[in-house]
Amino acid sequence: MNADNDNAAPPDTRAQPGTRTQGGAHAETHGAPADGTPTVFIVIGRVSKRRGGRKSEIHVMMQAPDDDHAVRETLNALSREGYAEAELDRIGILDGPPTDEPHASAYPGVLEGDVAIVTF
Repeated sequence: MNADNDNAAPPDTRAQPGTRTQGGAHAETHGAPADGTPTVFIVIGRVSKRRGGRKSEIHVMMQAPDDDHAVRETLNALSREGYAEAELDRIGILDGPPTDEPHASAYPGVLEGDVAIVTF
């Protein structure tokens, strides 16, 4: 998936959850949670603060009802953080709490409705 984001306001008027930005390492994705925990998506891609600028790798974690909502919320969160371009490569569902940092420390906020942006 590729998406250019021109920093315009999000198209919907719903209240947006908070965004937490962290730096760090990888988390794994597998099937949907089987223990009744909320569905937490992870979106992997690259972003740039300027059009045509140097891209940084990102992982974005959030709760969403499906992958379409997860992609939209990812783009909205990146826009709120000032990113001008985003190339989204992969999407998956976490099969439980991540064990590697900073994903592990961001996960409780995601369960509370925040969107976690992990940058590299």
